Amino acid sequence: MPEAPSPRRRAIDATDIARLAVFVALIAALGLPGSFSVLGAVPITAQTFGVMLAGAVLGPRLSALAVAVLLALVAVGLPLLAGGRGGIGVFVGPSAGYLAGWVAGAFVTGLIVHASARKPAVWRTAVAMLVGGIVVVYAFGIPVQSLVTRLSLGETALTSLVFVPGDLVKAVLATLTVTTLLRAYPRAFRRTWLPPRREDAPAPDATR
Repeated sequence: MPEAPSPRRRAIDATDIARLAVFVALIAALGLPGSFSVLGAVPITAQTFGVMLAGAVLGPRLSALAVAVLLALVAVGLPLLAGGRGGIGVFVGPSAGYLAGWVAGAFVTGLIVHASARKPAVWRTAVAMLVGGIVVVYAFGIPVQSLVTRLSLGETALTSLVFVPGDLVKAVLATLTVTTLLRAYPRAFRRTWLPPRREDAPAPDATR
């Protein structure tokens, strides 16, 4: 029996471009409050929160593209990173790996949230935020920071623990935001979700 053809990816249209632009602006706006550094290395910002939201709402491809567009604008000199940072110099500093991790993190977050045709449960959304928004970003950021600062991977990972509480707060807030949006305005995700499985539903009474 021949295999069923795999579904074709939907082409990016004007609506997708508008949604992409909204999240580019949102991530940039989250940098307006500024940032602060710990140990004089990588700045702590709210922009990772926007990356998490982009992944969950836009899906893997479009969210990664949105973050890539933001970073391209930064590369040409626009001060869109927290603290008004911009220019090619930010891509050779200690935070360069974390910026690359934003692209991969948004993609993985979207991949997990949109992995099923069913509406994502809270636990799946939370896993997406933790894996895509934290683990993946750190996996890119720590090795580059270690290379730039000339500290060992172990020392760099240890100093990076200071970021974890803040990132966990952002992951929780992003999970709550996405869960609320799924209930209040599912059209924001631009797809049709099947209702979540109710495995705990009572079995029908066979004696009726």
